[in-house]
Amino acid sequence: MIAYFNDQYLEKDQIRLSPDDRGFLFGDGLYEVIRSYKGRLFLGREHIDRLNYGARHLQLNTTDFSFLETVSRELIQRNNLEDEDATVYLQVTRGAALRSHPFPDADTPLNIYGTAQTFNHTLARKYQDEGAGVITLSDNRWARCDMKTTSLTANVLANQRAKEKGCPEAIFIRDGVMLEGTHSNFMAVMDNTLVTAPLSNYILGGITRNHIVKRCADLGIAVEERPIFEKDAHLCTEMMVTGTTTEVTPVITVNGKPVGDGKPGPIARKLQAALSADIQSLG
Repeated sequence: MIAYFNDQYLEKDQIRLSPDDRGFLFGDGLYEVIRSYKGRLFLGREHIDRLNYGARHLQLNTTDFSFLETVSRELIQRNNLEDEDATVYLQVTRGAALRSHPFPDADTPLNIYGTAQTFNHTLARKYQDEGAGVITLSDNRWARCDMKTTSLTANVLANQRAKEKGCPEAIFIRDGVMLEGTHSNFMAVMDNTLVTAPLSNYILGGITRNHIVKRCADLGIAVEERPIFEKDAHLCTEMMVTGTTTEVTPVITVNGKPVGDGKPGPIARKLQAALSADIQSLG
């Protein structure tokens, strides 16, 4: 694999990271995952914009990573992935410095890393076709989930709990509200309206989520951004999770109980078709 590291393209196993890197020591960094379909990035600009948003809020000494869109395309080419579906992983940390909680000197170089690899559709497609089960867990994450930071311990533990229950995802509950998954956004259908939690510091502004919300206007699907309370889950006729790698995945059970008739619903199918059409239209 050819990877990108601080302005160089290198074989991945040639990259050397200082143990003083603040991403390694503190999780002091950001990341993005961009899908590439047959060599074409999907919503790449939006992913970079979100990275820039996080960089401003983390007060990194660089807050414009527009060049990483070009880097992403270069990684696809150098790894011969133009004819495959792939993912590009990008990570930015505050750099290497003596371990101390305050920021290092302002001129400390950031560490910027990127890779591209084939995306295995098998499991994702299975859940998209058949639907997935989820569990719910209390949200014990920090209160700045709007930044896509590398500090993902709570997400890792929650997703492991889901795996142990035979589910691919867990939905975080805060103050009784079903907020989002460990690596996806959450939506439900109530009274023929697509409902999803409003953007706040407690959820990530998902790129696929935002695309779907905007797309609903073209599809004649009513949308409301408001809380979905766990106590009202039985009123939902459909549920789904959305994300870069999950795309639109119907949720058919929550904690073992069926959602609606326990099958993927018509709105989820309509959104899947629309997303697929948007991907196919990539130039």
